[in-house]
Amino acid sequence: MTQPLMLGTRKGLFVLERRAPGKWEVTRSSFAGDPVTMVLFDRRDETVYAALDLGHFGAKLHRSDDGAASFTEVGIPEYPKSDDPAAKALKLIWCLESAGDDRPGSLWAGTVPGGLFRSNDRGESWSLNGALWDEPEREKWFGGGYDDPGIHSVCVDPRDNQRVVLGVSCGGVWITENEGESWTCSTSGMFANYMPPERREDPAIQDPHCIVQCGDVFWAQHHNGIFRSTDKGASWSEVHSKPSSFGFATVVHPTDPDTAWFVPLDTDERRIPVDGKVVVSRTRDGGKSIEVLENGLPGDHAYDVVYRHSFDIDRTGDVLAMGSTTGSLWISEDQGDSWTTVSTFLPPIYCARFA
Repeated sequence: MTQPLMLGTRKGLFVLERRAPGKWEVTRSSFAGDPVTMVLFDRRDETVYAALDLGHFGAKLHRSDDGAASFTEVGIPEYPKSDDPAAKALKLIWCLESAGDDRPGSLWAGTVPGGLFRSNDRGESWSLNGALWDEPEREKWFGGGYDDPGIHSVCVDPRDNQRVVLGVSCGGVWITENEGESWTCSTSGMFANYMPPERREDPAIQDPHCIVQCGDVFWAQHHNGIFRSTDKGASWSEVHSKPSSFGFATVVHPTDPDTAWFVPLDTDERRIPVDGKVVVSRTRDGGKSIEVLENGLPGDHAYDVVYRHSFDIDRTGDVLAMGSTTGSLWISEDQGDSWTTVSTFLPPIYCARFA
């Protein structure tokens, strides 16, 4: 059975369900008019979490125990209080992930400006991970798309929840083997062409845009291309894609680590689809070869951008969903071979996640 799809958008949260092959419709919506930056469906207890960015009123977090029919506001991550005017304060909840199957009610949250938080009570309260926050290398982090650095990817190993891999923009890839008590920056093989040559391979300034995991294999869509690790993130190798290796989003098949998908854009300077054509790139052999998938996608004067969290794959590994900055939503039910346009009039889509 195909899982419902949840969309966080600039103007609310939308839940879509599949009614027939290629037929999806919105069945529920919440937070009308409010920006929803992240959604998490917690498969351990079927709780839904929605993070909001209310501008002047700050970041908020809501929890639903009835499948997104209704929500209750819960706690938010808070940075240490200080009289220092330069002290950090929460700007954005950028990612939410469960902390492991044997940690019921326990969550990780990655934020802007670069703090990792943990909740052990279903979001009621949060604590800052001090080991990462106090890491001396963190002083090298800087903002990419935001003024401050941010943690956008949290990969919890389903076989060992003490092992967590983070993606930081701009701050590199960080790994813990002890559930956050200590951290190591691991970017060997990555490079940053936006830095002076002598700092091109500096670990703590790399800009992975999105990191995903299948078993011991990780894929990273980086600012300077696509990288793959086959040794749990210890080292990385560049993958040459087409029509471009620049982009923000990537997904990996849930059981086949050699199969991954990317959404290419022209260049950093020209953040539009190459030649005005929306396409998806796919590899089935670990990056040795690349297919360009375009059947059903707009091929003329299309300028949609897909954010790093706006591309997802369901648990079967067959259904893909991709939402854009122009409010377009495309779904493929055959691993990307063909795509159906579900909508062209939704608000700009910040995240897409299957329940």
